[in-house]
Amino acid sequence: MSKILITGAAGFIGSQLAHRLYREKNEVVLVDDFSYGSEDNLIFEDADFRSSIHRKDIRDLEFMNSLFQKENFDIVYHIAGITPLPDCQIDPPKAVDVNVRGTVILLDLIRKYGVKKMIFASTSAVYENNKDFPSVEDHVEKPSLIYPSTKYTAEQYCRAYWDAYGIPVVVLRFANVYGPHIDCLRTQPPVMGYIIRENLLGNKPVLHSTGDQERDFIFVEDLIDLAVLVSKSEKYDTVNVSTNKTVSINTIANMIAAEMGCSDRGIDYADTSHYWYRYPALYEKPYPINEKLLENEVLKYTCLSNGHAKEAYGWTPKTSLEEGIRKTVEFCVRELKKAGVGK
Repeated sequence: MSKILITGAAGFIGSQLAHRLYREKNEVVLVDDFSYGSEDNLIFEDADFRSSIHRKDIRDLEFMNSLFQKENFDIVYHIAGITPLPDCQIDPPKAVDVNVRGTVILLDLIRKYGVKKMIFASTSAVYENNKDFPSVEDHVEKPSLIYPSTKYTAEQYCRAYWDAYGIPVVVLRFANVYGPHIDCLRTQPPVMGYIIRENLLGNKPVLHSTGDQERDFIFVEDLIDLAVLVSKSEKYDTVNVSTNKTVSINTIANMIAAEMGCSDRGIDYADTSHYWYRYPALYEKPYPINEKLLENEVLKYTCLSNGHAKEAYGWTPKTSLEEGIRKTVEFCVRELKKAGVGK
């Protein structure tokens, strides 16, 4: 049994990771400031973490120092962060403070208190400017947007703490993650959560451009399998978490519609600018944002090689897209109805 700290533990991924580690008889200590997390994510059939989670910001130095001093952690899973691209682009100082400085705070506490290792949640968005596919871990064309830039910078600090102090860190670059507990309630949810919500409301989902953009989607339970496996690593490593396959957004929308019994409703399409024009601050003079960057983000193709994960850790994703979408729809419909959304 290990004592494990999980940051961002009330979020989509952090909560399910906490539940898995708890079921495997580890002692889990959870931290989340609920900027994006939800209490509903902390409720499981065999566990309820609502009363035990620490509702704190990882940048609260006094609290975090006392927590590390008290708990004597074996492993830290650092999942917390600001992940919506618009939120990071609108407030870069906050994004850097949370995603970069917050990571460095944890790394230094790990050094100070002798924690054995850290697993850090990064993103496939660091490959936004890559042109060769599938993307491999040792080749990144430096990103341009704020969110992937903060994650890529945080990765460099993880490497620096390995180089300088020998602290083992595994960086996990997540592809597009989906599955139960995906956020379907926020204003701008991930694409699957959005499509499910619009279908339940009786609306046509609006996809950007032609909907033919292809992405690499990974089911959350498969991701967690790998997150557990890499905890055995004793070195610095960077690992893609992906299927090494792509599927178009149109296909995703049609599969969800079929699962929900509304295939006859159809899909609407909007210009690529439709996504970003909800954030007018980005277009303010004297330095409006480069619209080509925003267009590229909407149209980007993502496909990550998972060869390293297979070879180094014996991992392979097990969940078919059909099964994953079925489980995602079941969860989201239940949660949306509970929140009074839809019929």
